[in-house]
Amino acid sequence: MACSAIFLLDLKGKVLIWRDYRGDVPLRAAERFMHLLMDSEEEQKPIFQEDDVTYIYVKYKNLYVLAVSKNNTNATMVLLFLYKLIGVFRDYFEELEEESIRDNFVIIYELLDEMMDFGYPQATDAKILKEYITQDFHKLEKPISITPTLTNAISWRPEGIIHKKNEVYLDVIESVNVLVAANGTVLTSEIVGTVQINSMLSGMPDLRLGLNDRVQFDSSRSVVKKNNAIEMEDVKFHQCVRLSTFENEGTISFVPPDGKFELMSYRLTSHIKPLIWVEAIVKSHQHSRVEYLVKARSQFKPRSTANNVRIFVPVPPDADSPKFRTNTGTVTYVPEKDAIEWLIPKFQGGREFLMKAQFGLPSTSDEENPTGRPPITVKFDIPYFTVSGIQVRYLKIIERSGYQALPWVRYITQSGDYQLRLS
Repeated sequence: MACSAIFLLDLKGKVLIWRDYRGDVPLRAAERFMHLLMDSEEEQKPIFQEDDVTYIYVKYKNLYVLAVSKNNTNATMVLLFLYKLIGVFRDYFEELEEESIRDNFVIIYELLDEMMDFGYPQATDAKILKEYITQDFHKLEKPISITPTLTNAISWRPEGIIHKKNEVYLDVIESVNVLVAANGTVLTSEIVGTVQINSMLSGMPDLRLGLNDRVQFDSSRSVVKKNNAIEMEDVKFHQCVRLSTFENEGTISFVPPDGKFELMSYRLTSHIKPLIWVEAIVKSHQHSRVEYLVKARSQFKPRSTANNVRIFVPVPPDADSPKFRTNTGTVTYVPEKDAIEWLIPKFQGGREFLMKAQFGLPSTSDEENPTGRPPITVKFDIPYFTVSGIQVRYLKIIERSGYQALPWVRYITQSGDYQLRLS
């Protein structure tokens, strides 16, 4: 089940640094890895095997982060560890590249030793690691071991945290991905949601999160909204959540890390009505000019308002002499994107706005042939609103010292990959 060694290589296969954990794989395994990559006619999969050696790697910018094993290893666990390793390096060095590796050999070896023990992942939380392994670790007045924190039942939160004002901020953020055909048919729609927490609580608090009754969890960690039978998939929790309590009682209880972290994420793939509908009528006039009539309509309740709505309408790359007219917001020509940008600072629900644009066209324009036109794209944020219907009913904070803490909850729906085709 264990990993034998970790290698960091450049794209030419030169080993920049490596850590041997079990002594059963030689250094030349990295050279063999590069030969296998080069000899493969197709792009090599991130996990492959030759003879009795398993190769698991991640390509990150100009580096390969490689793990090798001669055991019947848990490949998914090792692959996840490599991504965690990259994340920790980025947290320390801001960016992971060949130069940052060469400048930080000592601290990288320290991290490799603490993050994996005899080939088994041990510590992957950058916040905890930073308390004991720093650029100035040799300046510590007394030796400190990371082991007590890791062997603690709550390895992601050290003891003795003190805040002058005890507060916790919870954000429910949902991104809407939509692709709409030219005839108005919704081809794909998806909501990707996260619950983000910024914990500024002293001591060792125990939190319990309750969601509204419309949303129910089942044992498979999916979410079902009773009214419309909408099921959310791929619900994932931070390691601080007590999964046994959740599976038995349906309650999300946890001791939070200090600071910002993602408590949970989820996905919803059911049919979603586009929150902001945009359609454009395009008219060409004998290769001399092209006119656009763009209509934008908000399809959510009037009590909500979308902020900073940006609608990008594609235009021919050789368009010139722009003229605009609208009854709200501002319109600008963005030549580097070959698009019109229509900015509406406040777009209340149940409203409709129009915008007209005209461009000059040279005689070589093929605007009359709509094939291959890029889609309209939309960017927006809607505060105090969730598409899925998830609402926080309560957030209880219990700490043995009995202090009073203030929970703050905020909801945001924003555009993700939001496209409406013109043809």
